[in-house]
Amino acid sequence: MDLLQKVLRFYRLLNILSIDVALGAVCSGIFFAHTLRADVTQYSLISLGLSVWIIYTADHLLDAEKVNTSATTSRHRFHQQHFQLLLMVVIVAACVNAVLLFFIRRPALITGIVLVILVILYLLIQHSLKFLKEIFVAIVYTAGVLLPAMTNTELFWKDWNWIVIVQFALLAFLNLIIFSWFDYENDAQDKRVSFVTIFGKKTSQIFIYLLFILSMTLWVVTFSLRVETAIFFGMNAALFIMVYFHSYFATHDRYRILGDAIFFSPLFVWLL
Repeated sequence: MDLLQKVLRFYRLLNILSIDVALGAVCSGIFFAHTLRADVTQYSLISLGLSVWIIYTADHLLDAEKVNTSATTSRHRFHQQHFQLLLMVVIVAACVNAVLLFFIRRPALITGIVLVILVILYLLIQHSLKFLKEIFVAIVYTAGVLLPAMTNTELFWKDWNWIVIVQFALLAFLNLIIFSWFDYENDAQDKRVSFVTIFGKKTSQIFIYLLFILSMTLWVVTFSLRVETAIFFGMNAALFIMVYFHSYFATHDRYRILGDAIFFSPLFVWLL
């Protein structure tokens, strides 16, 4: 039991540092490489993981800096307490990522630069996006994990499995809205703007259930015995359980552990 508690404590640290999010992005990148039959290099995947970590950490540092008092969430308090150290690590990671660019194929490099510009734009105007914040992040995240595969596939874009891409983007968006729903009280107290702080918790819960219905409708319409279908069903089910048993998952930020961990699931496509 003591060993299990140590493992959970270690994973919580990975979650606070957004390392599990970066690993989930790499798993999703491998998933799309399989789906689009693309030959993706390890440099592209490492760069993807680093890029996601840099973006998430920079976002948390910006949020933490704007809170004048001690932040209400453990994540933002951690980033407040270790601001200088994390900022230095972000700079080092950005330098390593810049070196990796020399080993990435030209099409991926050009598309990646465009994506980086969009991310920088997001970080600059994030507080002006208001309820569009979650939508923008979901689109950029999906584009980011899709980038290594879409720039290395021999499939014509019309032959891509677009329904799978839409389902993934919808899952990413649903995940972000649910996180904001759980974080409502803390965000309101720290004056952080999100979809839920604008529209309220009750209206947002109705919207979440509508997204579940849309996501599951897409799953039913495209139902097959393919592994991708089973994985998307499992990811949706995990998010639904999180919302339905919200009291349990709100305790000790359990929703973040499960919500971020579901993005390891796409790796099973490659393993199987």
